[in-house]
Amino acid sequence: MITFSEAQIYAWVTPIFWPFLRVLALFTAAPIFSSRALPVRARVALAFLIAVACQPGLPVMPIVGFSDAGAFEAVAQQVVVGLTIGFSIRVVFASMELAGEVVGFQMGLNFAAFFDPSMNSQSSALGRFFGQMAALLFVVLNGHVLVLVAVCRSFEAFPVGGSSLGPLNALQLYKLGSDLFASGLWIALPMVAMLMFVNLALGVISRVAPQMNIFAVGFPITLAVGLIGVALTLPLFEGPFVALMERTLSLF
Repeated sequence: MITFSEAQIYAWVTPIFWPFLRVLALFTAAPIFSSRALPVRARVALAFLIAVACQPGLPVMPIVGFSDAGAFEAVAQQVVVGLTIGFSIRVVFASMELAGEVVGFQMGLNFAAFFDPSMNSQSSALGRFFGQMAALLFVVLNGHVLVLVAVCRSFEAFPVGGSSLGPLNALQLYKLGSDLFASGLWIALPMVAMLMFVNLALGVISRVAPQMNIFAVGFPITLAVGLIGVALTLPLFEGPFVALMERTLSLF
């Protein structure tokens, strides 16, 4: 009768278990992967396949028994690293959505807001559109592949067995907040400048011709100029998006 010792089972399971936990945590927080359109069973199966595929190229994993004292901290470390990578990628998407919110505010489209089930919050139409454009760029530029490569390489920067809060202290994710606002405002800057010029022109017209109903005339003009500006500036989204994505993935 063939028997296996507990040490042998741990030696077979742990090299797959730690990458599986880290990838599964990534799928919980990262855009695209955490979409409700992707069933939970599909995420679990995909995380397992990715863990099996990247395991041969990973460093030697420590064998930690599930009943050992350090097992909980090792599990917490994998979850923290995976969630951190997913949150960092979400920051990139948030910068695009921030640009859409700012432009939509200048266009007067704040009333065109609806519930976004992916974020569980209210989102303007233009902010949602910019977010979808970010998702399209993410897939077209193989961002999903780069994220999976980053989570596999993260075992070199954050090997199994370290502190569970070590990645948060090392990455200093609060610095990504400044990149979020800077990138969002940089993307929205051409549109904001254009719409401010339109509003300034409408203000001058209202002073020259006070009998004109500036509210009835100004909104269609602002909306038309805004839509034309969005169409003209769409090709410029790739540069800031790629730069922020590279800046984020370089942390891992």
